[in-house]
Amino acid sequence: MLSIIQAAGWPIWPLIACSILALALVFERFVALKTTRVAPPKLLDEAISVSSKSIPSPDVVNQLAQNSALGEVLASGLRTLNSNPQSTEADVRAAMEGAGRAVAHRLEKYLNALATIASAAPLLGLLGTVIGMIEIFGSQAGTGAVGATGGGNPAQLAHGISIALYNTAFGLIVAIPALIFWRYFRSRVDAYLLTLELASEQFVRHINRLRK
Repeated sequence: MLSIIQAAGWPIWPLIACSILALALVFERFVALKTTRVAPPKLLDEAISVSSKSIPSPDVVNQLAQNSALGEVLASGLRTLNSNPQSTEADVRAAMEGAGRAVAHRLEKYLNALATIASAAPLLGLLGTVIGMIEIFGSQAGTGAVGATGGGNPAQLAHGISIALYNTAFGLIVAIPALIFWRYFRSRVDAYLLTLELASEQFVRHINRLRK
């Protein structure tokens, strides 16, 4: 592998950097997008149960906010009522929507970077191949001009072309997994956002019934 990297030339180093960055982003997103950290299945029922008789105290609301992303959104509505018991339904919805937008931005963190790597890696590989081919044909032309036979070594030319194509192959090796993981994380985030939206709507209706 080291000999291939050395033979492929300097254009392969940006691809290696992209592969390391993509791997780090994939691991980070797997940890950040765990269900327990975003939308625990029973959290909504627990929040409704805790606030079934009255608005919880600020300490309980803070614990809810620290639980997960869903807890942060639900807690924003309760904090609005704690700070101003006369808040309207529109005020509560606005607070939860603001918290939801912040959570959505956090869930989508680094996804654009992963998509950029998936798009740029094949182009970097192609660039390395083109540069390698230019150098190969340039050296062959120089050999033909100096030598009496007027041509280069076909074996050397074939070997040089195969080395240049390593850049394209490595670019695809980086781009394909990055694209797969980007699509996976994108669909996962969309599913989480739908869950947060439905849970928020249900919680707002619960709060309105509680206040009546």
